[in-house]
Amino acid sequence: MVRFPLAALALLALLAGAVFATGGWGTRQGPEVKTSLTVAQLLGEAADASFARALKPRPFQFPEDHGPHPDFRSEWWYVTGNLSDPDGNPYGFQLTIFRSALRPPGAEPELPSRKASSAWRADQVYMGHLALTDGKNEAFHAFERFSRGAGGLAGATAHPFRVWLEDWELTGPVEPGADIFPLQLRAFERDVGIALTLNPAKPLVLQGDAGLSQKGPEPGNASFYYSFSRLEASGEIDLGGQTARLTGLAWMDREWSTSALSPGQVGWDWFALQLDDGSDLMYYQLRLKDGSADPLSKGILVGRAGEASVLKSSEVQLDVSDRWKSPLDGSEYPSGWRLAVPSHGLVLDLTPVLSDQELNLSFRYWEGAVRVTGALQGRAIGGKGYVELTGYADQGTRSRSGRMSRSPGQN
Repeated sequence: MVRFPLAALALLALLAGAVFATGGWGTRQGPEVKTSLTVAQLLGEAADASFARALKPRPFQFPEDHGPHPDFRSEWWYVTGNLSDPDGNPYGFQLTIFRSALRPPGAEPELPSRKASSAWRADQVYMGHLALTDGKNEAFHAFERFSRGAGGLAGATAHPFRVWLEDWELTGPVEPGADIFPLQLRAFERDVGIALTLNPAKPLVLQGDAGLSQKGPEPGNASFYYSFSRLEASGEIDLGGQTARLTGLAWMDREWSTSALSPGQVGWDWFALQLDDGSDLMYYQLRLKDGSADPLSKGILVGRAGEASVLKSSEVQLDVSDRWKSPLDGSEYPSGWRLAVPSHGLVLDLTPVLSDQELNLSFRYWEGAVRVTGALQGRAIGGKGYVELTGYADQGTRSRSGRMSRSPGQN
């Protein structure tokens, strides 16, 4: 997905600079932080030229590329999914762990000190977002954590595969040379959380040009990007002491980059859809200042057997069918869509499981579960998916408490 959690990572880098200058904070509680930066401001800053850049397609190496790429400024492990309990009640989840480099590998800190050799010194900072959509009780929960990549608090390894932020983690088998599956996902925050086992129903797919996803016309304004578009998921969810067994499908994105939004790009709408016929579709639309779609917007259609077709922006029609206003400040988000790919005879209508799936954490955005109905070559088709919307409420402010939960009627 274009995902662009770079916005969160850019903010994370700003916050982390303050953390390391003042000695740090706890990962759940900390000083009050008010944010009023826009996505364009956060992502418009030039990256340090010492970081590696995604300039051309490269051969991927697995399982090594499942692990970290510290030569790049940022990367993320992003898992979303739609699940149901034995009674058919819908649930959605998101677990994202972001890595952000404070400086290029080998670079000396700006303010060397006698503590430079401390075990707590870190060149990497990690941020995690956990969100759960409770369709049964029409409630939404979101949490955030930060930590330095030192002292075992947070980190990422390829052998064996593990990405963690304290006890939020994605872990694979421990056998030498093993791939990452079956993948264990576990994230709990006090009385809310989820534990899942994930297995691929299809091989991974490379996004963009053989895994090079161009974000802007400038050289290097791109990421290396691949996806597992269909993961079979099973496990448990805990919501305030109420535990349920769940099964369903998940989607995992992997991306690393030293890129930034180009001038004139203000946000994006990202869609990851899993259809009942076994096919999957991802599409991201970059938005320009005038509200139009950037021609660099693109997607991918993955067939039942895993065969993939890149979708150019000219091949996708995206129309907003409904809107929702945030109770926080009246910011307006799209809240229903018609997405069509005429060349494939595909027309889909997307409806959120809950209107309010807005994450009002250090970086404010909407991301949540959606239901899918429509037609493929004239035949009815259904499905489920996830949508991410950024840049619609960049001026909102919030104290960084690390937790938010809402039910209908709550602001």
